[in-house]
Amino acid sequence: MRQEAPPQPRESTAESGESLWRNRNFMLLWCGQGAGTLGPQVAMVALPLLALQVLHAGTFQVSLLSFVGWLPYLVFSLPAGVIADWFDQRRIMIACDVARMLLIASVPVAGLTGRLSLPYLYTVVGVSGTLTVLFTVAYRSRLPELVQRSQLIEANGKLGMCESLAELAGPAVGGVLAGLTGASRALFANVLTYALSAVTLSLIRVPASEAGAPVGASQRVPFKAAMGEGMAFVRRHAVLRRLLLCTSVSNFFVTAVSSIAVTFMLRELHAPAAAVGLVFSLGAVGGLLTGAFAHRISARVGTARIIWVSMLVPGPLYFLMPLAQPGRGLALYGIGLTALSANAVLFNTAAISYRQTVCPPGLQSRVNAVYLWVSYGVIPFGSLFGGMLGTAAGLKPTLWVCVLGMWSASLFVVFSPLRRLRDVPTPLSEPAPALS
Repeated sequence: MRQEAPPQPRESTAESGESLWRNRNFMLLWCGQGAGTLGPQVAMVALPLLALQVLHAGTFQVSLLSFVGWLPYLVFSLPAGVIADWFDQRRIMIACDVARMLLIASVPVAGLTGRLSLPYLYTVVGVSGTLTVLFTVAYRSRLPELVQRSQLIEANGKLGMCESLAELAGPAVGGVLAGLTGASRALFANVLTYALSAVTLSLIRVPASEAGAPVGASQRVPFKAAMGEGMAFVRRHAVLRRLLLCTSVSNFFVTAVSSIAVTFMLRELHAPAAAVGLVFSLGAVGGLLTGAFAHRISARVGTARIIWVSMLVPGPLYFLMPLAQPGRGLALYGIGLTALSANAVLFNTAAISYRQTVCPPGLQSRVNAVYLWVSYGVIPFGSLFGGMLGTAAGLKPTLWVCVLGMWSASLFVVFSPLRRLRDVPTPLSEPAPALS
């Protein structure tokens, strides 16, 4: 296997000590990522409504939209990592935005011309999902080129806050637009967000010496071997391996909870639809707050220590979710969801920043791809597990199992080399925890 050089300190386009608010390139990336995140949240409501109202799809047929959307993470993540390491990441992101914009725009056009069908909808969702995987791998690998290493947690916190805001506002915007203009026309909002993302990304200017030039053809190993290098690096790195296990187990059980959450609140707690929506909005607030203050929290607790603290401390609040009762007791579910959202944003902010710091520049995209492949690849199976266990054992017992599983994921990072660190090591201070 080709030996990777240890990560070297890189200068970013932000001058030392410069606020991220004055970092033009980061602000452009942030705006583009925000727009690109809001659009799919609108489509998450509009597409199922379109399938139900226009194509008269059944429950299983609608559920396939979600499955087809997540499947590319399992199939395409590893190849996407190689592509993003070999070619210019900014151009990849712009191309993905333009292609997704055209794909989503084709849906209302097909509806107006009478050519819309479920197979066409599945194709659009599947191809868009594949492009989203490639975009995600590229943008997470691009961030370390735009900010100082000391600003990674703050930058990732702002990106995580943006995702929480999209989760808070996107479904509501999608529902309102679908009600006012129809589900098909509501998708034009998604088209506009992809266009805005492409424009902002095209305005990013990084000098060639800082751009992390793609690997030349003469330096490339075979494609299959290149995919294996990212996986081997994660497998041999003591902390990265545990972070991957923690994230994957957490995602599995979180998805299992999500798959039965609406059914639990409607059937067990007899909550009206408006109250259910309010609970999910309340849950997103936790992510907004921790995203806004992630840098300050991490500085006080420790940039490495916060990884396992953020997984361990909120855990007891998860148990409020199965303890929720009809009426005012529904708020207990919202509090548990708020704790989960806060945990997710704070943990992801710190864990991704750790990964971006210790990973060699030439492997950034492939390591990111390994994480997407495994931790997102379990999501469809988590949904299936939640549905099957909920049917066999009941909704409340299933919630108890899943919230315990969510909290148990913290054990992978609590009992890891991270417990001996306060802050994330940098190339200028000390090596990362030993590879094993």
